[in-house]
Amino acid sequence: MIADKIQKQLKKVLLELGIDNPKVQLEHPADETHGDWSTNIALQYHKQIDDFSNPRELAEAVIEKLKPFSEETHEIYKLSIAGPGFINFRLAKEYFRTRIIKMAEMNSPDFFAEYINKNKDKKVIVEYSSPNIAKPFTVGHLRSTIIGDAVANLYEVLGWQVYRDNHLGDWGTQFGKLIYAIKTWGDREEISESKNPIKDLVKLYIKFHEEAEEKPEIEDIGRSWFRKLEEGDDEARSLWNWCIELSWKEFRGIYGELGISFTENNGRGYGESFFEDKMSEVVSLLEEKLTPEDAVKNGAHYAEGDNGAKLIFFEDEKYPPMMLMKKDGATLYSTRDFATDYFRLAQYDNPDLIVNEVGAEQSLYFEQLYKVEQIMGWYKPGQRVHVKHGLYRFKDKKMSTRRGNVIWLEDVIAEAKKRAEALSPDKKHIAHVVAIGALKWNDLKSETTRDIIFDWDDLLSMKGNSGPYIQYATVRAKSVLRKAALEEFYPGFGDDSWKLDKDEMSLVRHLDRFTEVVEQAAKEFAPHHLATYLFELAQRFNGFYNTHPIINAENSDARERRCTLTQVAAKVLEYGLSLLGIQTPEEM
Repeated sequence: MIADKIQKQLKKVLLELGIDNPKVQLEHPADETHGDWSTNIALQYHKQIDDFSNPRELAEAVIEKLKPFSEETHEIYKLSIAGPGFINFRLAKEYFRTRIIKMAEMNSPDFFAEYINKNKDKKVIVEYSSPNIAKPFTVGHLRSTIIGDAVANLYEVLGWQVYRDNHLGDWGTQFGKLIYAIKTWGDREEISESKNPIKDLVKLYIKFHEEAEEKPEIEDIGRSWFRKLEEGDDEARSLWNWCIELSWKEFRGIYGELGISFTENNGRGYGESFFEDKMSEVVSLLEEKLTPEDAVKNGAHYAEGDNGAKLIFFEDEKYPPMMLMKKDGATLYSTRDFATDYFRLAQYDNPDLIVNEVGAEQSLYFEQLYKVEQIMGWYKPGQRVHVKHGLYRFKDKKMSTRRGNVIWLEDVIAEAKKRAEALSPDKKHIAHVVAIGALKWNDLKSETTRDIIFDWDDLLSMKGNSGPYIQYATVRAKSVLRKAALEEFYPGFGDDSWKLDKDEMSLVRHLDRFTEVVEQAAKEFAPHHLATYLFELAQRFNGFYNTHPIINAENSDARERRCTLTQVAAKVLEYGLSLLGIQTPEEM
């Protein structure tokens, strides 16, 4: 890749000039007339070299040393200096011509062949969605599900071995409370035959907490039922398994609507309950390693708290204590998470990366978790990553299943379909693809960490920077190719046929950056980079389409060139959308 070549040469030049271990950053100038790549190394390093009194002098020296490289590669057309010392690189049209021809000849996944060869031995576990059993999906579950899926897609296309895990919340004290509620106020037969059995279970869960406000003692009864569940009580296990199967029936429907799947544990993922018999070993390991005597050396120690609970205390007091076992001996999700990550060491032979796509409100917890796992020697810094997402909120309050103020995801999907059908009443067969595209895009186009204020119109927007807008640009490009009655275009692109005007060149430059943006989005766990790129590509293609005859171009060279550009734009738009988990309909 040309950017890698330029960076390598710049580092070589800086070393020759006396800079030790130079760091070189390249970026695209905001104004494309300045060039295709730019670097600020002259401003960054000129004070470290006595021979140069200002950045421009250093920039001139760097350019002089780069000339042999530029002449040898034939990929750089012009080197220039802007402002106080920015070095700009203008790539040759021959470079872009070669790139576009290659992209036209390739299947879309082959765009990433260089990355695949480099990353084929790397392993990443992406943990996402992770809903709670006996609770329907709310609109809040949408974020972890589709962001995590997009991150997994990005790493997969770059050649990593990707393991998609769904760490279901199917264990914990809440199940003791639910078991008590079912036994006290529920009817299993009636719930099983209900149209919405999971919502009926939620009503019972809500009722438990309403009753607990008047009768706090039932909280202890709920906890006792969870202890029975942990101890293998037949009745507790039977009710728990029943809740799981009812839940999975609903989960499969939601995942089917969203096009989501998992690879681990037969497609269900390793839920918390899978680690039920693995927690005692992990607790023993923690207790053995994190002794009070070695607290200063390790940075943390395991001990009993004032109320009898077992906790991990951090020596530097950077973090508050982390509870590992309740006073009654019951486990917590921290216990189960330690067991999960210890299991992964052996199961996946020390994976290169483990990603937890979980809400930002869990940031402190994951910092504690990762810190302890580093102390234990299980993982190194950077090997564990928390991809944070903000919450869906009402304008004046948080959503809460416990308090019954939530919006169910199935209702959001149904409303999205209804609105998509209203846009094209005669094309209801594409409404599902457009509706799901609108939902996913509205989320993925923004940075994951920001909260989203729930608003029906914003959530299901079909205009402007929206999924349907990108889908329509893709459909338009593919329609042009069908009308041309040709599937592929491989012109010779001689000098006479490669005379690009401003709009064509703008489109070509943007197409060339596709793989670069995908790599950035994966590296930063930020699908919005790809969404931003695709929106701009759709805008550039639409501008090109509206001002340039394609099929009826002025001559055969222009026709073949523009059809080729259209073909590559269609490939990149469609494949880029698929990496975000969004399908493209055949018509709109």
